[in-house]
Amino acid sequence: MKGVWKYKEIVHPVLNNNQIITKMEGDTNIYHHPKLSEYSGIKNIYMKHEGENPTGSFKDRGMTVAVSEAIRQGFKKTLCASTGNTSASAASYSAYAGIDSYVFIPSKKISKNKLLQAYSYGANIVNIDGDFDTAMSNLRETLKKRSDFYVLNSLNPWRIEGQKTIIYEIMEKMRPDFISFPAGNLGNTSAFGKALIEMREMDMIDYVPRLIAVQAEGASPFYNYINNHEETLHPVRAETVASAIKIGNPVNYIKAKRSIEFSHGIVERVSDAEILEAKKIIDRAGIGCESASATSLAGVKKLREKGFLDASDTVVGILTGNLLKELNTDVQINMLTIDQVMS
Repeated sequence: MKGVWKYKEIVHPVLNNNQIITKMEGDTNIYHHPKLSEYSGIKNIYMKHEGENPTGSFKDRGMTVAVSEAIRQGFKKTLCASTGNTSASAASYSAYAGIDSYVFIPSKKISKNKLLQAYSYGANIVNIDGDFDTAMSNLRETLKKRSDFYVLNSLNPWRIEGQKTIIYEIMEKMRPDFISFPAGNLGNTSAFGKALIEMREMDMIDYVPRLIAVQAEGASPFYNYINNHEETLHPVRAETVASAIKIGNPVNYIKAKRSIEFSHGIVERVSDAEILEAKKIIDRAGIGCESASATSLAGVKKLREKGFLDASDTVVGILTGNLLKELNTDVQINMLTIDQVMS
C-alpha cells in the first residue's frame, strides 16, 4: 500500500486489509520556492502540502484510520463537531464506507466551501448556535445519551495515528532542524510528537527535529499555557480569520505539551495580518493554501526575526488545507483590459 497505509504496522497492525477505508491519502508533495526563502529569511525552507489529500486537507490522514476502525467495530453512524475540514473529510470517508455521517457545525463560523463539501457528501448537518467549543460541548452531551455514534474528532486516538504519518514521510526524505505547523485543536501537535517519540524509540532517526506549533493571536490558549508556564490551559473566546484553527478550548493540550517538551519545541502566535501576508506569499508562489495553513510560514518568519531560527536552518512547514477551502467571494479582483495587454 501507499500513503498512510504504507505504515500500517505502526498505525493499526490489527486491522484487516478488507476493513481499510482509503482514498489513497498521503504521499503529499514538498515544495521549495525562492519567494518563501526571501520572505522568511530561511534559505532552506520547504512546504509539505496536505491540501493535496482527497478532500483537500490533512484531516484525511486521520479519517482513513478512524473510519476504518468504525467499520471494524461495526458502527453505522459517525459524529463530529467541526469548523469545516473535519466535517468534509468525515462526510466523505463515511459515505465511502457506506455509513451515515452527522456533523455539528458552529453557526456562521464555517467556510461555505467546507460546508458545501460536507453537504455534497451527504452528511446530516446539525447547526449549532455558537462556536466550535460550543459544538464540541453539544457533541459530548449527545454521547451521554446515545451510544450508536462513532466520534471522529481528534480526541479519537485513531485520528492521531493517521496524522502522525506526515512526520514519517518528512523524515524519510529530509533532515529538518524544525517542523512548523498550525495549531488549533492540537491534534497535529500531539500526533507529530508521538511520531517522533516512536521513531526515536525504534532507532529510525538519530536526532529529533524541533516542533514549532503556531497559533493565531485571537485563538492562542496553548501559547499562553506553554509560554506563561500555566498549571492548566485556560480557554479563550477564539477570534481569527483562520477559521480552521479558530478554537479556544483545544482538547489535546496535555498530549501536545508532551510533544513540545520531547522535541524541545516552540509555541508561537501570529496576528491575522501576519497570517494573511504569509498566505499571499504562498499563493503568489503558485503553491496556494487556506489561511490557517499560512501560520506555518508566518511563525517561521517571526521566529527568524526574533533570532530563534538561523538563516542556515532547514525548515519544513505544513500546509494543512487547500486554497479552495475558503474563498473570499467579496475580494476585489483587479482586471486588465484587452487594450492594456495589446499595447
